[in-house]
Amino acid sequence: MNIKQLTTSVAVMAFAGLTATTAWANYDKIAADVIKKSFQDRGIAKVDRLNVDEANRLCSAADVARKPIAKKAAQRIEAENMKTIKWPAEGKFLGDWKEGEKIAQSGRGLTWTDTAEAANGGNCYNCHQISKEEISYGTLGPSLYNYGKLRGVTDPSAAASKAIVEYTWGKLYNSRAYNACSQMPRAGHMGILNETQLQHIMALLLDPASPVNK
Repeated sequence: MNIKQLTTSVAVMAFAGLTATTAWANYDKIAADVIKKSFQDRGIAKVDRLNVDEANRLCSAADVARKPIAKKAAQRIEAENMKTIKWPAEGKFLGDWKEGEKIAQSGRGLTWTDTAEAANGGNCYNCHQISKEEISYGTLGPSLYNYGKLRGVTDPSAAASKAIVEYTWGKLYNSRAYNACSQMPRAGHMGILNETQLQHIMALLLDPASPVNK
């Protein structure tokens, strides 16, 4: 369906005297159909990326309505996403912060020209400040500079640090477990980063030796 056909369909519905609610529902379906027909499977990029889950649907609707998502719906989404979090094997949360910096800097991966085995980047600087040396970063998310230091994590293996360490892992793995409509990529849950990569990002944020905490 092209733009002319879309415009004609909208005009026909309006002429038929459909209610505003019904008409807009049809507009949404027509738009979704046009978008879906514009894509095709190419390499690892499949059309199923256009599919939305309940969280995406409800959060998008709330955003369009310019009002918060219903409290019960938010609680349900958070509870369901919390169940998806897979904790690291053998309880090892931290890897190598130097590798974590490389992952944070990289925005590569998941395009149709990539292979399924290729390592993805975290693209963390796209939304966050992380180190003071980096002068190009996004501000959609909060600054993560001094992340561990500000939270008193001087020894990530200490019992006193357990809550912060586990929260950080969970947030990286599936952010919607803590905020139903979070815009942060669900790095672990969606398979963007593997366990080892997440451990390296954790080290970047929490290891006292990381420049992030200097």
